[in-house]
Amino acid sequence: MKNTFLSQYETLVFDCDGVVLNSNQVKTQAFFDVAKQYGLEAANKLVEYHMLHGGMSRYKKFEYFIQVVLNKNIEKEELDNLLQLFAQKVRKGLLTCGVAEGLDALREQTKGTCWLIVSGSDEKELREIFSLRNIAHLFDGGIFGSPDNKELILRREAANGNIKEKGLFLGDSQYDYQVAVQAEMDFLFISEWSEWVGVSSELESVQNLKELLKR
Repeated sequence: MKNTFLSQYETLVFDCDGVVLNSNQVKTQAFFDVAKQYGLEAANKLVEYHMLHGGMSRYKKFEYFIQVVLNKNIEKEELDNLLQLFAQKVRKGLLTCGVAEGLDALREQTKGTCWLIVSGSDEKELREIFSLRNIAHLFDGGIFGSPDNKELILRREAANGNIKEKGLFLGDSQYDYQVAVQAEMDFLFISEWSEWVGVSSELESVQNLKELLKR
């Protein structure tokens, strides 16, 4: 069965956290746990920044944490240690959190459409997790993440011909919306697991990917 709404698009770009995986809370808790060694106030400030900048790379968030919250110069060793500890804490959660229902059925409805993951998550980590969870094969256009930011990834993949002119970005954050607009892609807000505070009711949205099966 063909999906009438999605059939108008040649490319579907999915964010990962909060769209394909129910992992927003996993990441939020991990940011707090990693930062609490510097005190609860510092940890809460990092969590606040993280939630205000959903979809942004962890690299940028920890750079902000060191420079602004801790008021320190960035030392590679300290940044690397924070990133490594964060990766260790999120790995278990990413392997056990929920996967969006209807993903296989949606792939069946959009045969011939190129699917990509464009995420703020670490690219190597993403590819490993998606492979272990047996969903990597669905994303024939590739699985991409940080340290490259979403703007760079979208520009590069469009230049490579991997993202066709008619594309849809499925995201759950303000940052996702902003990069979609910048890339001249349509945007669909996925609301069920989102941590976006103050999202506009005017945005086209669905609760989850399963709801898209009915479009």
